[in-house]
Amino acid sequence: MLAGRLGRPIDQGQVDRLERFRQWLIEEAIPAGGIGPNEGRRLDSRHLIDSLMFSRCLDDPARVWDLGSGVGLPGIPLAVIMPATRFLLVDRSERRVDLMKRAIRVLSLDNVITETADINHLEGVADAIVSRASLPVVELAGVADRHLESGGVAVVGGSWSTEPHSPGWRTLDVGSDVLDRPVWILMMRRA
Repeated sequence: MLAGRLGRPIDQGQVDRLERFRQWLIEEAIPAGGIGPNEGRRLDSRHLIDSLMFSRCLDDPARVWDLGSGVGLPGIPLAVIMPATRFLLVDRSERRVDLMKRAIRVLSLDNVITETADINHLEGVADAIVSRASLPVVELAGVADRHLESGGVAVVGGSWSTEPHSPGWRTLDVGSDVLDRPVWILMMRRA
């Protein structure tokens, strides 16, 4: 069912790797404070599936930046199901970046690198930029203007209680039939 909602196939090896990441979140990320202590029971419905739904907006870009990645959400689940894409996971917290590095080693992901940085000091360009519950839409739009390739996509998810709308962004309903609550993501394609 999930593969159908994502619009891309997920093989058994990817499913196994996502399960290993889920276990890592429970065993290491939650105890380390990377995710709240009450989030263990909602890992699937709130964090993993929500992260995977970002792929609905990504047409297999060569380079994706995940800004404010925390412990690797949505970047690590996306890297698992998009092995040909190079991911840069950025967070300003060195502790969280250290946790991401550990998860990347545990999962043997060779398409992911991390950087401890403030987004205002990033250099370079990406084909897609994603951010989950860390950047306001207006701030991500500014980053996209500076760092997104022409034709590239920016995708932002948040903890909105009502359906969000922002000029220049398309709102996508992730689907409360899959998640534990209604969730929306916003997508913008750079001209």
